[in-house]
Amino acid sequence: MDEEEYKRKYVHLRVLKSVQEYLKTDTTTPNAVYPINVPEDLLYQALKLQGAENTDELVHYIFKLGLTFWSDKLFHDEFGSEQSLENFIELVKKRSITQGDK
Repeated sequence: MDEEEYKRKYVHLRVLKSVQEYLKTDTTTPNAVYPINVPEDLLYQALKLQGAENTDELVHYIFKLGLTFWSDKLFHDEFGSEQSLENFIELVKKRSITQGDK
């Protein structure tokens, strides 16, 4: 594995870890998230039928669902399998130990 591929995989590993941590969070606590576009009629109808709090929960649920699908695709595109991911994590550990000795 060349240095460029290692760096790319390392960045993707950090992103996946961050997504995993985010998805573990409690949905009742507010999280600052970049604005997302939601179909206007969805918001209007959800507000009308369920109120603001339930609509906020719905939008957050949709966002988390999309984030889950996206991170699964990133995982499969970059690592392909659990074994490949574990092998890369071992490589990261070895490199950090080696660089820590310098």
